Amino acid sequence: MIQFKSKLIALVGVIVLNYSCTNDLDVTPKDDDIFLSENFFNNPNSYKQGLAGVYGNLSLTGITGAGSSNIQGLDPGTSQYGRCLWYLQNLSTDEVIWSYENDPGVAEIQRNTWTSNNPIILGMFARGMAQVAFCNEYLRQTTSEKLNERGVTDAQLITNIADYRNEVRALRALAYYHLMDMFGKAAFYTENDPIGIAGPEYNRAQLFTFIESELNAILPNLKAPRTNEYGRVDKAFAWMILGKMYLNAEVYIGQNKYNDCVNMCNNIISGGYILENNYLDNFKADNHTSTEMIFTLQSDGNVTQNYGPTTVMVNGQVGSIEQNGVSLGVGSGGWGGALRLRKQFVEKFQGASFSSDERKTIISGTRPIEINSIATQNQGFILAKYSNVSSTGIAGPNQTFVDTDFPLFRLADVYLMYAECAIRGAGNASISQAVTYVNYLRERANNNSSANINSGDLTLDFILDERLRELHWEGHRRQDLVRFGKYAGANYNWTWKGNSQSGVGIPTYKNLYPIPAISLSSNPNLTQNIGY
Repeated sequence: MIQFKSKLIALVGVIVLNYSCTNDLDVTPKDDDIFLSENFFNNPNSYKQGLAGVYGNLSLTGITGAGSSNIQGLDPGTSQYGRCLWYLQNLSTDEVIWSYENDPGVAEIQRNTWTSNNPIILGMFARGMAQVAFCNEYLRQTTSEKLNERGVTDAQLITNIADYRNEVRALRALAYYHLMDMFGKAAFYTENDPIGIAGPEYNRAQLFTFIESELNAILPNLKAPRTNEYGRVDKAFAWMILGKMYLNAEVYIGQNKYNDCVNMCNNIISGGYILENNYLDNFKADNHTSTEMIFTLQSDGNVTQNYGPTTVMVNGQVGSIEQNGVSLGVGSGGWGGALRLRKQFVEKFQGASFSSDERKTIISGTRPIEINSIATQNQGFILAKYSNVSSTGIAGPNQTFVDTDFPLFRLADVYLMYAECAIRGAGNASISQAVTYVNYLRERANNNSSANINSGDLTLDFILDERLRELHWEGHRRQDLVRFGKYAGANYNWTWKGNSQSGVGIPTYKNLYPIPAISLSSNPNLTQNIGY
């Protein structure tokens, strides 16, 4: 593991910000005179430490461990960036269900009955806006004027700081991308805005334009793919966000941008990434060594302890009947059967063509496939995709907090994005190449070509299902279902969708989450999404 990861914890203790930077959140940060102050930058090493702190907001929540929050008013469990992202993108879909509905906000998310008072929705919006604030303050404190004032003359340090600033701008773009995707709008701030203002509301089209222009502006100066330290931004990171935006552009701005998506996919595919030989090695305790990872949210059982998505998933996978935690590198009982699979997910892996598919880590045993009672942990099959055991069989040092990084972006997704664009008529993509890319994934999953497809199999319905089979529990499913017109409405129902055991349609306005009520009351420029 490279050293940058270990620096995240050192800075989360000083990742605090002036309340005026995030007054639309109505949360009170702690120790507002510490993070990124003039005194903080007395040491030249602080510039990289400050950068690590900005990255740290994606993994950590506070100074004194996983149970602390550096933003008052936010629970550390329901406001960890990656966990909120996973809840909103996966728990609200056909992939998974959480047994303990007394946990604040969970029942409403997985039953699609949320309101603007949901704490998980607040957690995602607040962490996203906090990330914007952290990025803006780092940029304010690292201008050439600031460096001159502090007498910074070391040429190498000045060059490094220029790189850091570009990375921070990319991280700000990521936060706005997530806010655009899930909420359709956000309060807008840059480093050039006065501190203390209530930011204007930017809608999806405005956010899309800003993110696109910002990433294109910094791309020439980002490091080439796979040449930066692990866990840090490079060109492929920016291409990936742009590719995702172009793939979903018809949803976001009503425009077809599949050709642009293909361009981004081709850039990434040419960037030196290679599929891991073993699919499951992407989800183990040493997955930082994976050759297909483009960007991850980092986790370390000792150094960066947090209740993030991989800690939740590894512990939550442990079955109430099976008590299989030791094989996953955590306590034998894990979290007592917290996570189970909805029937429709299991059905995507049924059939002879999936009998040897390594992506099918479904455990059925004596369990019924139906989940008639969410509180009954013995109902519904379970999964064993994520693990706190390395590819060489060594368990992580902590039996609760895992070493496994969350794969936000990886090469397999890029292959499937290309294939989808080809089906949707992108003029610069070919069906034959799309088939080749899909078969790369299938051959990897089966260790042979027995489940390969041909051009006649390549349909939109197939791609949607294949994206689930390849990318389940990786933070993509809600976005995919929305893009395919199968999230809201009744075109596709799943167990407990719309608060019905058999699943019912939900209103189309639920393709977006509401702006948290607290944020609306704190920033008069924000307006609520239609329907809420």
